[in-house]
Amino acid sequence: MEYFAQEYDVIVIGAGHAGIEACLAAARLGCRTAVFTINMDWVGNMPCNPSIGGTSKGHLVREIDALGGEMGKAADKYSIQSRMLNLGKGPAVHSLRAQIDRRAYAGGMKHTLELQENLDLRQGEIVDIVRLDNGMFQLKTKLEAIFTAKCVIIATGTFLGGRVYIGDVSYESGPDGMFPATKLAESLKKLNIPLRRFKTGTPPRVNRRSIDFTNLEQQPGDEHTVAFSFETENPPENKVCCHITYTNDDTKQIILDNLHRSPMYSGKIEGKGPRYCPSFEDKIVRFSDKKRHQLFIEPCGLETEEMYLQGLSSSLPEDVQLAFIHTIPGLENAQVMRTAYAIEYDCVDPTALKATLEFNDIPNLFGAGQFNGSSGYEEAAAQGLVAGINAACNVLGKEPLVLDRGGSYIGTLIDDLVTKGCSDPYRMMTSRSEYRLVLRQDNADTRLTPIGYKIGLISRSRYDKFLYKENCIKKETERITNKSIPLSDTLQRILTDCGTSPLERGCKMIELLRRPQVTYDVLTPVDDDRPDLPREIFEQVEIAVKYEGYIQRQEQQIKEMRRLERKKIPDDIDYTKLRGLRLEAVEKLSKIRPENLGQAGRISGVNPADVAALNIILQTLKD
Repeated sequence: MEYFAQEYDVIVIGAGHAGIEACLAAARLGCRTAVFTINMDWVGNMPCNPSIGGTSKGHLVREIDALGGEMGKAADKYSIQSRMLNLGKGPAVHSLRAQIDRRAYAGGMKHTLELQENLDLRQGEIVDIVRLDNGMFQLKTKLEAIFTAKCVIIATGTFLGGRVYIGDVSYESGPDGMFPATKLAESLKKLNIPLRRFKTGTPPRVNRRSIDFTNLEQQPGDEHTVAFSFETENPPENKVCCHITYTNDDTKQIILDNLHRSPMYSGKIEGKGPRYCPSFEDKIVRFSDKKRHQLFIEPCGLETEEMYLQGLSSSLPEDVQLAFIHTIPGLENAQVMRTAYAIEYDCVDPTALKATLEFNDIPNLFGAGQFNGSSGYEEAAAQGLVAGINAACNVLGKEPLVLDRGGSYIGTLIDDLVTKGCSDPYRMMTSRSEYRLVLRQDNADTRLTPIGYKIGLISRSRYDKFLYKENCIKKETERITNKSIPLSDTLQRILTDCGTSPLERGCKMIELLRRPQVTYDVLTPVDDDRPDLPREIFEQVEIAVKYEGYIQRQEQQIKEMRRLERKKIPDDIDYTKLRGLRLEAVEKLSKIRPENLGQAGRISGVNPADVAALNIILQTLKD
C-alpha cells in the first residue's frame, strides 16, 4: 500500500559519479536533498576501468575540483598510482590519470554522502515519476513509498532498462550484476522524454597470482606526482605498478573465427556503442591490418587480487574469451574472475536539454551523466555538478550557472551534448575544444574557482589561498620581466647545452624563457634571486610566456564567441514564422531551441547565412 514518506527540495536518482556530485552540490548550497540508489554498497562504483582522469578527462576532474566538486579530492585520497600523460607534447594536452582503489573510493564516497548536512542517502528503486499540477514532482519507490520534490535530477547511468550480453546469453541487469531500473523507463516515456538505446562494455578481470609478469613491460607511476585537487597538500604516493602486454595473430584468429557468436555482429545488440572505446572484436575488424594491440594490466585495488585488462572489452561468449585471453603473453594461465560483457541501456537525446541540463519542456527536471548520452566517470561527474548547482539555483531563486566553451571543458562537454547531440556515447577529448591552449588542466583554478566561490561551493579560506597563488604568479611574471641576466660563460654553456644559439649581450630573463628549449630548471645557475615558490607557480608562468601569442589569439576568439553568446534568443520564438531561414535551419532551431546566437551557429544544419539572417531578425524584434 502506498504511503507518503517525505518531501525534499531536490531528489537525485542514482548515486554513481553524476549522482554523487549532483546531490552534494545541492545539499551544500542549502537544499534539503535526497539521493536514491538501488544498492547502498555500490555508491560511487567503477564498473569499468578502476581509474580517474586521462587525456582531457583529467582536465574535467581538475575543473570539477576548481568549482567545488568532490571527485578530485577522492581520487587523490584513494590513488594507488599517478601519471601525467602526454608530457612529450604541449601543455594543452597534458592530462593527469590515477589508478584508483575502486572499493576504497566507493566506500569513501558513500561515507562522504552519509556525513553531508542536508543530504539523505537512501536505498530504494524509483519506479515512477509524475509531475503534479503545482509543478512539484511525485516519486514512488518499488516499496510504494511516495516522495515529493521541487526538482529532480535523473542520473541513472547504465541501469535504466539495462540488459547484459555475453555471447548468446542476455538478461536484464545493471552493471556488475546489479538489479536494473526497468519500470522507471516506462514512467519517463509517459513524460514524453525522448529515450534511445546506447551500449557500452567492460573487459574481463583476472587473478593476479595467475599472471606471469616475467616478460611483461612495467609501467610505473611518475617520480614526482601531481594531485587532482588544488586543496590536496601532499601529492599521492605510487603504491602499485601497472604492466603492458600485446595480443598476437593467434588472438586475432580466435576472434575472427567466432565473430558470428558476438551479439554485436549477430544483430542482437541494437544500441550504439562508444566510437572511441570499441570492443576488442570491433578493433580486430576495424583495424584488420594491425598485427597486435596493446593491453594494460592494472590493479583494481590494494586489498584485492583482481587485475583489469584495459583494452580487452568484449561481448563474446565466455569460452571464446577464455580462449583468446590465454593466447596473450603473461596471461597463458590467467584465471578469469569476472567475464567481460556488453550492457545496453536507455538514455535521453541530450538535445532535449538546456545548457543548465534542465529539460526544455519540463521545468525543474534535470538529466546528468550517462543518462545524457555521455560515457565516462569524469564526464558524468562534471554534468552531475552542473545539474546539482542549477537545481539548487531553481529552488533558491538564483541565477542559473551556464559554463561556456571558452571557459571550461565542462562547458564544451555540455554544449556539445545539448547543441550537437550525439549518435553514440560521447567521450571528452582535447580535440573537441577550439580553445584548448587556454583551457589547460594546470589553470583550471584560475578559470573556475572565482565562479565556485561566487556560487557558494568554495570556502573563503580556500578562495584566499587561490588569491595568494594568483598574486604569486603575477609577482613572478613581473620579476622575470624586469630581471636582467648578464652575459657569462655559465649562461652561454646553458644555451649551448640546450641546443639554442648563444647571446651577444645580456638580456631579460623573460626573453630567455621565450625560447622553446629553455626552461626554469636549466636557468637555475644564473637565477640567483629566485623566490621559494611551489613548482606549479613557475610552470604556469613559463607556459604563459612561451605561448603568449597563441594564448592571446585564442582569448580574442573567445571574446568574439562570447559577443555572439550575449545575443539572447527569446524562449517563445516561433522559427516557422520567421522569414529568411532555410527549412532545415527552421527544423533544427525549433528542435534544439538555442538560448543565444552563438549556440545557434554551432547547430549542425544551421549555416552562417542562417545565423546572419537570425541576427537581423533578433535586432528587428529588439527594436
